[in-house]
Amino acid sequence: MNALELLAGRGADLLVRIVTVACSDRVLPDMAAELAGLVVRSATDVPFCDVYVLDEEERALECPGRRPVPLGEGDVGWAAARGTARPHADGRGAALPVRAGRSVIAVVDIRSAGPCRDDDLELVTALADLFAPVLHSCRRLRNAQEREHSAERFAERAVEVQEAERARLVRDIHDGIAQRLASLGFHLSACDQALACGAVDEAHDQLVLARELCELAAAETRAAIGGLRPPVLDDLGLTAALATLAREAGSRRPELDVTVTVSGELEDALPDHVQTALYRIAQEAVANCLRHARATGVHLLLEHDADRVRLRVSDDGAGFSIQDVFAPGRRPDSYGLRGMAERAELLGGRVHVSSRPGGGTTVEALVPLRR
Repeated sequence: MNALELLAGRGADLLVRIVTVACSDRVLPDMAAELAGLVVRSATDVPFCDVYVLDEEERALECPGRRPVPLGEGDVGWAAARGTARPHADGRGAALPVRAGRSVIAVVDIRSAGPCRDDDLELVTALADLFAPVLHSCRRLRNAQEREHSAERFAERAVEVQEAERARLVRDIHDGIAQRLASLGFHLSACDQALACGAVDEAHDQLVLARELCELAAAETRAAIGGLRPPVLDDLGLTAALATLAREAGSRRPELDVTVTVSGELEDALPDHVQTALYRIAQEAVANCLRHARATGVHLLLEHDADRVRLRVSDDGAGFSIQDVFAPGRRPDSYGLRGMAERAELLGGRVHVSSRPGGGTTVEALVPLRR
C-alpha cells in the first residue's frame, strides 16, 4: 500500500486537511510548521512534532523556534545523515527522514505521550512521503530567494566598497601624492633660480630635496596601487603570494608557525579576479587570526581541481561562537566574515566558517572555475 492509499483509508477529513496544507503558501519555514501541525492533528497520540529542513549548505537542519541541528548530531541529525528512521531512546517518538529522490531534505521529529503507536508511525511516514515533493519545492524556492537576497546585499555592499575606495584614493592622492608633486615643483623652481644666479650649492640642495620627494611620491603611489591589487600577484602569482603572506605573518608574530600547502595542477593560470579574491580572503583570514585567535599555528591550503579551486585557512587558536558573531545587532563586517563570503559569492562560490570557543577556526572558500 502506497502513502496515498494509506492516507485515503484514514477518512475524508484527513484528505481535506492534507489538501488544505498542501495548497497553502509554499514558503519556508511556514510550510514546515503547517506540516508539523497536520501531523499533530491527524495522529492518535502525537502531541508534539517538529519538521527540520536541511539548510542550503547541507550542513545543518533548521526548524522554527529550535536551534539548528548539525548533520549527524542527535536523533534528528542521525536520521538525516543515515536516511533511516531513528526511534528516540525512551521509545516515545522517532525522527523520520523525508526523501526527495536519493537525498534526505528534511526530518519529521515526533513525540508521543507514551510508547509510540505503530499506526502513528505509519501515518507520519506516509505524510512525510506525500509532502516530500512539496518540501523539496519549498526548499528550492528558499535557496533561490536566499541567493537572490545575497546577490542584492552583495550589490549594495559592492557599491559601498567602491565609494569608500574612491574616497580613500581621493584622500591618498590629494593629501599625499598631489602634495609631494606640488612641493617637487617648488624645489625644482628654486633649483632653476639658483642655477640662474650661479648658486650651485643651493641648486644641489634643492635637487636633493626634490629627489627625496620623488621617492616619497613613488612609495605612496605603490601603496595606493597595492590597495587596489597586490603587486605580488602580478609579479609572482597566487601561490607565491600566499607564501609571502605567510612569511609576513610569521615575521609579525615569530612564535606563530604559518605554513602553506598547494596541491593539484591547472592547465591554465587562474583568472586575475579569482586570484585577487582568494588572496584577499586569505589575507583577511590570516589578519583575523593575528588579531583575535591567540594561535600557535596557522595552515593555508590551496587545492586546484579541473573545475574548482579551494582555499582553506585553519588555526589552533581560541575560536569563537558563530551564533554570537552573526547575532542581530552585531556590526555587518564582524571579523570580516561577511566580506570574505561576498568576495566568493561574486565568483559563484561560497565561504564556510567553522569555529567554536577553544576549538580553533577554519575558513574555507570554494570557487568554481568556468571553462
